[in-house]
Amino acid sequence: MIPEPLVGQYVPGHSPVHRLDPRTKIGLLAAYSVVLFMVQDWAAYGVLGAAVLAAAGLARLPLAGLVAGLRPMAWLVGLTLVLNLVAVPGDPLVVVGPVVATRQGLELGLRLAARLLLLVAAASLLTLTTSPIALTDGLEALLRPLGRWVPAHELAMMMTIALRFIPTLAEEAERIMKAQLARGAQFHRGGPVQRLRALVPLLVPLFVSAFRRADDLAIAMEARGYRGGRGRTRYRELRATGRDAVAALLASAVLGLALWLGR
Repeated sequence: MIPEPLVGQYVPGHSPVHRLDPRTKIGLLAAYSVVLFMVQDWAAYGVLGAAVLAAAGLARLPLAGLVAGLRPMAWLVGLTLVLNLVAVPGDPLVVVGPVVATRQGLELGLRLAARLLLLVAAASLLTLTTSPIALTDGLEALLRPLGRWVPAHELAMMMTIALRFIPTLAEEAERIMKAQLARGAQFHRGGPVQRLRALVPLLVPLFVSAFRRADDLAIAMEARGYRGGRGRTRYRELRATGRDAVAALLASAVLGLALWLGR
């Protein structure tokens, strides 16, 4: 296990959550997301959050690492709170010149922040417990009925590669930042404009590295004879088992309870 998992990073394991069919996990995540944006009661959010924590415990994932994986969302959560606080009309809480912070804006901002955190935590749970190959096969199987209109295999491959490269690019960005700091770069000083200018020495080599990795990956796939999903066979075929049915029943009960509480 890793101490601070990132979105898109797979943690190998043999827990009941790891052994679920990837189609089951993707379907449960989709249903979870729909219910999450349908309910507006804090009790429902508590049930959905408890479900994520229970699944993480069943998967034997470190809670501290799962919480640390939400750290990149801090700026988006803060921005959501601030924008709703000052943009939603209602009963004033704080007045600073022309800026008015309202109680209704605070309530809406907190609900949206809770939704974002719960959604990212659930999506992280999927990628932490599902290998990239299994995730690709599951996405392709779910998209196969739309094969007449959608290139199922290619779309699943692109989504999985994008998820796979998130931790790689994060590690590359951290390495470049440390190198620039050793050369005297200042990323956290000055005003907003100065901070944006200081990011140029970080973003330029990061983009160059990303394009180089993409080119290397394309060459490697072509060298191995990759020609898309047509005629492709699999070593392991996806098969749903009894544990998938049990997981679907338990998830239906939890989501139904959340809908009942948040109606």
